[in-house]
Amino acid sequence: MRSPSGGRRLRLAVIASLSMATLLTAAGPAVASAPDGPSPGRSHDESHDKANGGKHDLQITVVSSRPDQVSGGDARVQVQVPDDVSPQRVKIRLNGAEVTREFSAGEQRRTLVGLVDGMRAGVNVLTAETVGDHHRDARLTLTNHSITGPIFSGPQQEPFVCKTEQSGLGQPLVDNHDHVGLPVFALDANGQKTDQIVGWSRDCSVKPRVDLVYRTTSGGWKPLPADGSRPSDLATTTTSDGRDVDFVVRWERGTINRFIYSIAMLSPLQVDGGHAADSVWNKRLIYSFSSGGVGIGHTQGDLGTTIDGMFNAEEGLAAGYAVAYSTGNDTGNHYNLQVGGETALMVKERFIEEYGKPLYTVGVGASGGGLQQYVYGQNHPGLIDAAIPVYAYPDMVTQGIHVGDCELLEYFMDVTDAANPKWQNWDNRQLLEGLNSSSTVRNPYTGKPGSSECINGWRGLSPLTLNPHYGSAGSNQNLMEPKGVMDTVKWTHFDDLRNIYGVKPDGFARRTFDNVGVQYGLQALRDGALTPEEFLHLNATVGGWKDPEDMVQEGAPFVPGGTFDPWSSRNMTLSPDGGATPAPRTEGDVGAIEAAYRSGLVFRGRIDIPIIDWRHYLEDELNMHNSRQSFASRERIIEAHGNADNQAIWFTDARPGGAQSSQLPEAFKAIDTWMENIREHPERTVGQNKPSEATDRCFATDGRLIASGRNVWDGILDHKPDGACTELFPIHSTSRIVAGGPFDEDMYKCRLQPVDKAVARGDYGSWRPDSTQRARLKQIFPAGVCDYTKPPVGRP
Repeated sequence: MRSPSGGRRLRLAVIASLSMATLLTAAGPAVASAPDGPSPGRSHDESHDKANGGKHDLQITVVSSRPDQVSGGDARVQVQVPDDVSPQRVKIRLNGAEVTREFSAGEQRRTLVGLVDGMRAGVNVLTAETVGDHHRDARLTLTNHSITGPIFSGPQQEPFVCKTEQSGLGQPLVDNHDHVGLPVFALDANGQKTDQIVGWSRDCSVKPRVDLVYRTTSGGWKPLPADGSRPSDLATTTTSDGRDVDFVVRWERGTINRFIYSIAMLSPLQVDGGHAADSVWNKRLIYSFSSGGVGIGHTQGDLGTTIDGMFNAEEGLAAGYAVAYSTGNDTGNHYNLQVGGETALMVKERFIEEYGKPLYTVGVGASGGGLQQYVYGQNHPGLIDAAIPVYAYPDMVTQGIHVGDCELLEYFMDVTDAANPKWQNWDNRQLLEGLNSSSTVRNPYTGKPGSSECINGWRGLSPLTLNPHYGSAGSNQNLMEPKGVMDTVKWTHFDDLRNIYGVKPDGFARRTFDNVGVQYGLQALRDGALTPEEFLHLNATVGGWKDPEDMVQEGAPFVPGGTFDPWSSRNMTLSPDGGATPAPRTEGDVGAIEAAYRSGLVFRGRIDIPIIDWRHYLEDELNMHNSRQSFASRERIIEAHGNADNQAIWFTDARPGGAQSSQLPEAFKAIDTWMENIREHPERTVGQNKPSEATDRCFATDGRLIASGRNVWDGILDHKPDGACTELFPIHSTSRIVAGGPFDEDMYKCRLQPVDKAVARGDYGSWRPDSTQRARLKQIFPAGVCDYTKPPVGRP
């Protein structure tokens, strides 16, 4: 996620100069089959085992994807041949047509591997059988989907604005003549667009394109001369396996699942019989998940015209790694992680079909690119084999719970309760918001000292995700047809994910945000930092958010002109009489909440790969990438597995003056060793294979190690004395936690209890409300108050 900077996207406030000069070794990606018995991914026939004295039959495995998730008409397939059968006697057929010639000996013992293409849409049958004595056979059903998608994400979003020209790939291909999508124009003799429309593009496809580019000695990128001559400014690089090679890159771009993908790897200066295109590749793959952003969809996204558009691509390529990426994995374009996971699977499928299985796939990316690794590692085992999430959150959707409170609370302190001198001390805003605040950090809206993370980090997110009128797909949207189609878009996060959340009868998507029963500032009341009168006034006036159908367009500073309203108060449900009539709260749709959990949008901790969660400590800057997020992820992993031995948390100080060093190179070295241990000791758990250099740790601003080991973060998720790192890097809270909620904040909607029950069991600390105060509490909370001893509403 990124902080707002005028326009549609939320821009990352601080992304340090990150590098990964030393990278990793690898392990293979998961195949579609289970290790034993029949499965959707591996054919097997036990009857033949019995008939042949228990010897295994032929087995067919799809290497590039699950067999029911093939896309683009082709798949890389492996056939395991039993010991008593010659591989030369195996015949392989697709839908009855022999394709044996496409197979050759694989790297694994007694295997045949080949790229099977020419599949028809839908169901296809692949068979393998032996000829002669010892007859064996195997059969596997594959389901082929269009390269434009979808596979499992449901109906695709329309309108969808193409960005192929902005990405240096020319106009998209014509796919209809029904005036739907972006118009495609005829070209003149010089290749320039004319005014003649030849058709329209709904799906924004382009043909795959491969370019050879090289890194210059001055640090830029240039096309390699077509004649294959050696440029005088060609840089060289040393790969992870110690080879000194020319820094030439084979850069493939195209469209998959309607988004623009990129696959890049080192290439020899001249490709010929002795120098294959992938001969410099070190057989390892990095999947880059970008550096974050918050987008609301309806755009293909802009890849950029240089390789540097991919997160840390140059460093990975320099070490010999292949780097894969898609604009569908840039959360600045959309936050539908069902579509994002589908896209990543399809891009990796494309990679494996071209180059074979990589030894190892590691994810890397910051902010939204970090949380994708948690979510996809949970939802799609085998997509990545290790993760280095940077500045990550557990997921996006549960961030919206407390971030949705930010402007409600800021408006209370700035406007509703502005006469209270307590809120003139900016440090006191933590009492309600939990997030850090400061009396010295400059406020970008007042220009004066005094601000909060809600302002410096998150302001603008509420209109961005909640207001159906506030949005844009950027360039090209004014060209979209039919005319006026972009005016039909409901610009909310929930509408972007309408396939998941569902749609109400009025056409608006169901929402998850809920603050019914939330007692804001409860901990401050218990601690004596809020008086009972302040607590009651706060909760009577804080309100909630209007339904999307009732919202109006934003004012300044989000939309030029109009009333200055940085809180988006025009779209709040506020009290009409200063709190005498309590302001209505917002109730989330339980069906939408259930869908968020069920679809995997919520990270539940169900991940079992090596993880090094690294971030700069940015609390003093009021940066949105607050440090408690690493531990929220850890808490969820512990809840799922009983421990978080597969995760290491690393902090690097950025005080004073901002980030100066990066621990990414060390993280990749540690992952390298970790994965080597896993390969050598597959009988051990991921945690048991963790090397000493992958333990929890913290670093000084200049990159020096301060402390490491199992106990350095003690005191955050337990009641032990603070560890060495905990003492130096204090974390903050959130509005829901200081309202009594759980640390992991995996709770959209709380279960309610009567006010009298909450009073009886001492939820208000030393305060014992009298009869008048109890009556007021019941007026403010007619359905009851949150009971955090019970599981959340809607969570399976």
